[in-house]
Amino acid sequence: MRPARQRQGPRPRRRPRRRYDILGLLVAATLGFPVYWMVLTAFRPATEILSLPPRFWPSSPTLANFARAMGTETFWANARSSALIGLGTVLVSLLVGTLAAFALARFRFAGRKAFVVVILTVQMIPLAALIIPVYLLLNEAGLTDSLGGVILVYLVFTLPFTVWMLRGFIAAIPVELEEAAMVDGCGRLGAFVRVVLPLLAPGLVATSVFAMVQAWNEYVLVYVLLSTPRKQTLSIWLVSFQTSFGTDYGALMAGATLTALPVVVFFLVVQRKIAAGLAAGAVKG
Repeated sequence: MRPARQRQGPRPRRRPRRRYDILGLLVAATLGFPVYWMVLTAFRPATEILSLPPRFWPSSPTLANFARAMGTETFWANARSSALIGLGTVLVSLLVGTLAAFALARFRFAGRKAFVVVILTVQMIPLAALIIPVYLLLNEAGLTDSLGGVILVYLVFTLPFTVWMLRGFIAAIPVELEEAAMVDGCGRLGAFVRVVLPLLAPGLVATSVFAMVQAWNEYVLVYVLLSTPRKQTLSIWLVSFQTSFGTDYGALMAGATLTALPVVVFFLVVQRKIAAGLAAGAVKG
C-alpha cells in the first residue's frame, strides 16, 4: 500500500509581500526623483531647462553646464576648502572620539553615566541657537575666517555622536581578546592598536561617513564664520549662481551634482562596511 500523503499547510500569501515591494519602489522613486531631476538638468541645454511641457530626457545632452560651473573663479579654491574641512573634521573626530569611546566602554570612573547623558544632551541643542556664542568665542580667539576655526566648531557637533557610536562598537568586542594580547606581552596601548582597532574598522567607517556628510553639507556656520570668498566651501559657492539678473539653473544643477559626487562615491565604496558596522554596533551598547 502506498503511504498516505501528508497534508500540506496553506501556502504563504505573496500578495502582501508584493504590495510592500510596490510601496517600497514608489517611496524610492519619490525620494530619488529630485536627484534624478538635478542630474538631468545638469546635462540639459539652456533652451530646454525651462521648456513646457518638461522633458524627462534631454534631446541633446551637453557638458557646457559643467564647464561653466567649474570655470568660475573660486570653484577649485572652494573645493579645496571643503576637502580640508571635511577630512580634518573626520580625522580629528575619529582620533579623539575613539579614545573617549574606549575609556567609556572599558573603564569605570566617577561621573561616567553623567558624562554619557551630557553627550546625548549636546546632540539635542539646535545649531541656530549657538551661532552667535560660537562666533563671539572664535572672534576672541582670533579664529574667525579660518579653516581651523570651522573644523574646531564642527568637532563640537560631530564628537558626541562619534563617541556614542564607537562606544557601542567597542563594548561589543570581547574584553578577553585584549587580556589575551596583554598576557602575550602587549601593553594596554599595544592591545588596543593590535586587537581593538582592526575589529573597530566597520564602526570607524560608519561614523566617518556621518562626520563627512555633516561637514561637507553644512551651510549656516560656514556662511557666518568664513568671509573670504576663496576660503568658503562648495555649499556657499552654489549660491553664486543666483544673482539679481536671475538664476543660472544649468550651472547651478551641475555645481550641485559636482558637490554631491564625492560623498556619493565615498558612500558607495564603503557601503558594505557601513552595514556591517551598524549591525555590530547594535549588538551591545
